[in-house]
Amino acid sequence: MFKNVTLYRLQPGWAPTIDEMEAALDAARFSPCGATQDKSFGWIEPRGQAHGPLVESVNGQRILRFMIETKAVPGAVVRKKAQEAADHIEATTGRKPGKKETKALREDALLALLPQAFARQSQVWVWIDLENGWLVTDAGSQGKNDEIISALVRAFDGLALALLNTAMTPQTAMTQWLMAESSDEWPQGISVERECELKSHDEEKSVVKFTRHHLLTDEVRKHITEGKLPSRLALSWEGRIAFVMTESMQLKKVSLLEGVFDDRPAGSDEDPFDTDVTLSTGELRQMIPALIEALGGELSPDTVTAASQSAAANAAPGSRPGGSGTVTVGKAAVPEAATADDTPPF
Repeated sequence: MFKNVTLYRLQPGWAPTIDEMEAALDAARFSPCGATQDKSFGWIEPRGQAHGPLVESVNGQRILRFMIETKAVPGAVVRKKAQEAADHIEATTGRKPGKKETKALREDALLALLPQAFARQSQVWVWIDLENGWLVTDAGSQGKNDEIISALVRAFDGLALALLNTAMTPQTAMTQWLMAESSDEWPQGISVERECELKSHDEEKSVVKFTRHHLLTDEVRKHITEGKLPSRLALSWEGRIAFVMTESMQLKKVSLLEGVFDDRPAGSDEDPFDTDVTLSTGELRQMIPALIEALGGELSPDTVTAASQSAAANAAPGSRPGGSGTVTVGKAAVPEAATADDTPPF
């Protein structure tokens, strides 16, 4: 169910009922793009049943589904239509349209072409675990994450989110695991797999990628000692979940391995949706704490705030301290973008 994982920490005190969540999301149900609309987004039924509930609860885990629809017209087509209009004006009036008029012609051309454009849809899962205080999105890009978080804070009064912080940055941890002489030095349950990307931070911005390649080698260690640090690393947990961790601690290519399905009861009459939710959230609820522990444990919000204030006090004028915090949006809070040196893990 979840191909990507971005983890947010829910601030204490936010615990709406399912009915309250349903009422809040109902006001923002998805509707397709209009004829001259280039983008539309909103909440849809997780089970795919028309006019069904927008919030599903399976074994205490709340599941939402967000739809994004976009329509795009190639820029060259817009420019061509606008140029045709400009040529007509010049031919009939003897003058060339100015910059302002040309811009207006392009906007008119886009509006005229949008009804003919094909719509593209993408859907993103949202999982809320109130017991552990997590909110997880399945978005594959930061742009989609931003849209989902904005939609959530508009819908729910009092919702405050922050990216989870660990004592060790993901890049530091990945570097240590790749520099290990043997797998015995890896954290318990975590295994390095056969995919990695190393990047340098000098002027050349060199990139080295390893695919289907054994990584505990002198070649990999040499690249690291030369200054190329891991930005992506394939990992697995207990032979049950495989994923690629990024330096910003997004998990990509998340997949359940065969061992998970071996534990699945044969001939179960359970609804496929309920089965998928139970398997995915059940495994992730065990793997996420193990990964956090492998990164040195979670930092408390007070520790993060104190570190950010200390960095701000010591920063040079005009510089921006590292770390992450929360930025209030309306009545809620969303994570502030982090710097490269202190990227939050989820």
